[in-house]
Amino acid sequence: MDKNRESFYKGSFGLERETLRIDAKKRLSQAPHPFTDKAITRDFCENQTELVTPVCGSVHGAVSELERLDKKARATLKKLGEDFWVYSNPPRFDSESQIPIADFSGEEISKRIYREHLQRRYGKRLMLYCGVHFNFSFCEEYLRSICDRQDFEGFCADFYLRLYKQVFVHSWLLVLLTAASPVYDLSLDGDGKRGAVRSSYASIRNSERGYWNSFVPVLRFGSIGEFVDSIQEYADAGKLHSAWELYLPVRLKPRGENCLENLKKGVSHIELRMFDLDPKQRLGVNEKDLEFAHLLLMYLSQLPDFELTAKMQIQAVKNHKNAALSDLTGIEIDGEGMIKRAAEIIDDMKWFFAGDKQALELIEEQRCKLYHRPCMTVRTKDIYQTDREGGDNVRVARFFRKRAYRYSHTAAGVLLALR
Repeated sequence: MDKNRESFYKGSFGLERETLRIDAKKRLSQAPHPFTDKAITRDFCENQTELVTPVCGSVHGAVSELERLDKKARATLKKLGEDFWVYSNPPRFDSESQIPIADFSGEEISKRIYREHLQRRYGKRLMLYCGVHFNFSFCEEYLRSICDRQDFEGFCADFYLRLYKQVFVHSWLLVLLTAASPVYDLSLDGDGKRGAVRSSYASIRNSERGYWNSFVPVLRFGSIGEFVDSIQEYADAGKLHSAWELYLPVRLKPRGENCLENLKKGVSHIELRMFDLDPKQRLGVNEKDLEFAHLLLMYLSQLPDFELTAKMQIQAVKNHKNAALSDLTGIEIDGEGMIKRAAEIIDDMKWFFAGDKQALELIEEQRCKLYHRPCMTVRTKDIYQTDREGGDNVRVARFFRKRAYRYSHTAAGVLLALR
């Protein structure tokens, strides 16, 4: 592998994992956030814990750091009689009063005010969805090797803006391959409701029922300045409380403080926000899925630039939501079946990574998932159990501790779940 090709594979990786804290009765914890480590923080709810890894040199390194943080957090929770709910949809709860807004105060009071705004605009229930965010940047050595101008920062901004467009129109593929939250408790629908059911979605949080703006934001991509201005205009018009209320499956992040002013100065990395927690994994993340996401970013970065029109942006959001359906019969991308289109992209990736045995193995495993999606192996009773009093007691740990599925490849290369 030549030096330029070798640097192409390198990069910086980081993970953010959201999970809900549950008490000894397997209900949403009502206790205050118990952690002091800045890497173990809160998201929207006081009982929603977010683990934020440091920047790492590989996917494996980021997963290892997540494991370290998870172990540290669980040690604290064990002392309190609590645990993590490692599933993207929440456990049963009685009413919205059991969903406490993250109690930021002092210098961070603006975070509390922002969350109160979200409560008024979207309701508390949407705050309970949890997932994994994957952060990535190409290494500087590689970017400098392909830079064709003196303004390196400007080149990087344009590079990531082009990549953003490609990821945006292909986000449905990662949803298709990683959606893993088809069942939920009816308390998510309204107070007083109860009972676990299988929905029509493979991933509710990525579906039309997920955390989306009430409109589809249409952005401009002529330059990083135009991109930032198009976001700011929605905030100025009152459609967004701030720029970070823009709920799309991909974001560009700046260096330093996460604000639009800094993003205008340059792009640090790209963030993929569509990953469900994988209930088959103790950490909630599948390392191979993240490795594939890295390969996909590499592949997409080499595709030609294009104009991402308003119509295409609206269609991209629709495609993303459609990929979150359990039944993809009749669902099309660019006039052909979604599964068929996904297979074509994966085949093109195999050509792109020809000669890289490890990459080809990862890609082939994802191809198998087109016909045996993770959502198919998630059963209602494995997530939501019925307790002796007739309520839905929950123990998501049972899914990977007592009834873990075993997988094997057939000679044809099709992935089957063995019971």
